[in-house]
Amino acid sequence: MRHITVGDLMTEEVVSVVSVTPFKEVAKLLAQHDISGLPVLDDEDRVIGVVSESDLLSRQATGHPVTGDAPDADTRTMVSSGTEITAAEVMSTPAVTVHAEKTAPDAARLMTRRAVDRLPVVDDEERLVGIVTRRDLLRLFLRPDAEIRRRLVEDVLEDTMGIGSAAVTIHVVDGVVTLEGQLASRSQILILTRLAEQLDGVVGVVNHVSTRVDGPVPDSPPRTAHGPSAEP
Repeated sequence: MRHITVGDLMTEEVVSVVSVTPFKEVAKLLAQHDISGLPVLDDEDRVIGVVSESDLLSRQATGHPVTGDAPDADTRTMVSSGTEITAAEVMSTPAVTVHAEKTAPDAARLMTRRAVDRLPVVDDEERLVGIVTRRDLLRLFLRPDAEIRRRLVEDVLEDTMGIGSAAVTIHVVDGVVTLEGQLASRSQILILTRLAEQLDGVVGVVNHVSTRVDGPVPDSPPRTAHGPSAEP
């Protein structure tokens, strides 16, 4: 069963800067494109860091604010030595990146673990190919109900489990899947339920499928601190 990947969701046209881009230009790009962060690239388009709004605000809080009351039009952010602050000085590094073939849940877990709102997408040589954000990942839960139902029938029932679509009736409303029908065994019901829960865009599963063979649903063996318990 194919999961939606980062490559399916990412934006390919990425606003980026290089290490020597001035602080003021970085701030201007964030405002113009209504984004909260952007990648910093080296001369070969490899991602070396990420600059976010919080990085800029943190820099200002250290005592190097934007000198907005300067008389000249080219207002700049300056350090005490008089040199202009660049993206390299305010970026977060190393950059947290992801590859396009990773699944959307993989990217979501990475964002949560590293507490970031966006992930530059890189190729095998760490060159920038796109960017994926939390907003992009949320699109999974906006997948049309008809598309979820189609994938449950074609990918789960027919291709993965080898079961005819007539065996189970599937209803999907606002991402909630209801399964009705009859299968040969309770193990099939368990597999179907788990696969449906794992499908991208599914919010929940209500299972009303019965079985023609009376038997318990197989459970995972109880776990101890050292793994599954052994039979005496």
